[in-house]
Amino acid sequence: MTTASTNLPFSGLTRCLIEKGLLTESDAQIHSQEAKKNQIPLIRYLVSHQLIHSKALASQASQEFGIPFLDLDAIDFRRLPINLVSEKLIRKYHVLPLFARGKTLFVAVSDPTDFHALDDIKFHSRLNPEAILVEEDKLTKAIEASLEAADTSMTDMLDEDLDNLEITGGEEDTTKADINSDIDDAPIVRYVNKILLDSIKQGVSDIHMEPYEKTFRIRYRSDGMLRQVASPPPSIAGRLISRIKVMSKMDIAERRVPQDGRIKMTLSKNRAIDFRVNTCPTLFGEKVVLRILDPTSAQLGIEKLGFEPEQQRIFLEAINKPYGLVLVTGPTGSGKTVSLYTGLNILNTMERNISTAEDPVEITVEGINQVNMNPKAGLTFASALRAFLRQDPDIIMVGEIRDLETAEIAVKAAQTGHLVLSTLHTNDAPQTLNRLLQMGIPAFNIVSAVNLIMAQRLGRRLCEHCKIPADLPDKVLLAAGFKPEELRDLKIYSAVGCEHCTNGYKGRVGIYQVLTLTDKMRTLILNGGNTDQLAECALAEGFNDLRRSGLNKVRMGITSLEEIDRITKE
Repeated sequence: MTTASTNLPFSGLTRCLIEKGLLTESDAQIHSQEAKKNQIPLIRYLVSHQLIHSKALASQASQEFGIPFLDLDAIDFRRLPINLVSEKLIRKYHVLPLFARGKTLFVAVSDPTDFHALDDIKFHSRLNPEAILVEEDKLTKAIEASLEAADTSMTDMLDEDLDNLEITGGEEDTTKADINSDIDDAPIVRYVNKILLDSIKQGVSDIHMEPYEKTFRIRYRSDGMLRQVASPPPSIAGRLISRIKVMSKMDIAERRVPQDGRIKMTLSKNRAIDFRVNTCPTLFGEKVVLRILDPTSAQLGIEKLGFEPEQQRIFLEAINKPYGLVLVTGPTGSGKTVSLYTGLNILNTMERNISTAEDPVEITVEGINQVNMNPKAGLTFASALRAFLRQDPDIIMVGEIRDLETAEIAVKAAQTGHLVLSTLHTNDAPQTLNRLLQMGIPAFNIVSAVNLIMAQRLGRRLCEHCKIPADLPDKVLLAAGFKPEELRDLKIYSAVGCEHCTNGYKGRVGIYQVLTLTDKMRTLILNGGNTDQLAECALAEGFNDLRRSGLNKVRMGITSLEEIDRITKE
């Protein structure tokens, strides 16, 4: 080994790649900085940006470190012992349990020098992990496929044993009433459990149970759209709704006022789903809506949200600043909470004190101090914020800025060395600035406190199995907002529908307007500029509005023009 190589400022696999000539030292320095900026390991960055071939990387590492190499194409993901390691550790360390033999657990890794990962797995699993080297790109796909297969097989198995699901209610004390025995009879219990399980399998966000004079219907909200899934006899509506109320610790004798509750369904050792339940008295009985709160929805990773590369860079830059205000805006159900928690998961380290005030807490995360609002007891966003500021905070998240008092405290906190994240209900980013002004926040405070404003919508993804090219006249495309120079190579798709999707769509993707305040915008705000002027200034400064971001998703074949018209046309 030469003297130069012994003085390399790198260690582990990166050092090995430099010594073998697969990576230059200067490139390693540049790519290390970019990987750090994108919050991902260098090895994953190199492979995802096609700077080094995944197979060559794995082969070289296998020879250098004497670790056996395995091709993941030969693995059946449904047979992996995925339950031996928690999903949190699998995602954190980018590893995959392959098989166990006695007290030894063989684990797929792409970086054999990450000894901390194996130590942590050993501590939590009580097994002795042995590394098996695999290709980085195949490992990424294998992790998602195996976790998905584990969830599917687990819920299929539970379908056969609906009576024995572990279900607990919320923690609030409620008035106890005599429970009619027919509420807990086996058919009702099984039917309700099946409704809840089916909703989880299908990736539903909400369940609606609605009584009418002569009918009773159950609907699921899937990918933002409601669809009817069942129509039980109206004669059992009361028993079904009473069963839900019992599960969520509500007062079943009270049918005249709305009630809130919570259900916790434990699916496996590593996964539990919460349902936020609300009842509302209607003309023909109580309507029940259950919001499904899946903690894994906030662990998607920033790459899966739908950001364009520049938007992702701006967002990461804003949340990594030590102080300032980051605002996410959009209508109810547009994914604001998931976006905020994706950022909080990135920031959630041992060195930071993070506190959130929410109404209510939808996603629970270990390491973050989460507070549920209770206005009846005097616990409001404003009072929680004041308490946080006396708790030595680094990062504060406020569920929503609804009034001047909350806004003033949030701005003051952002100006005094804290990073503050929150939401507002406005249509786009420029309107958010005017909303703050209308609330009574002085313009000079806005320009000094706000780091980033992000407006968002959720659009349905086209199904990859059945989407077909759409042939639309240039006049229609130009009227939709496409530029003349984009028409030459433009290829857009339409929804069809097949057994893999719902009406041609499967899953959703975020459509974003990510806006930082430039000097021109600050001047415009200080001079009393209106929303239209701010919007024009933002476009001139190179920030895409929601419509343009949506059209970019259409050009990429991710969604259809009809879907973008639905969620962005005014």
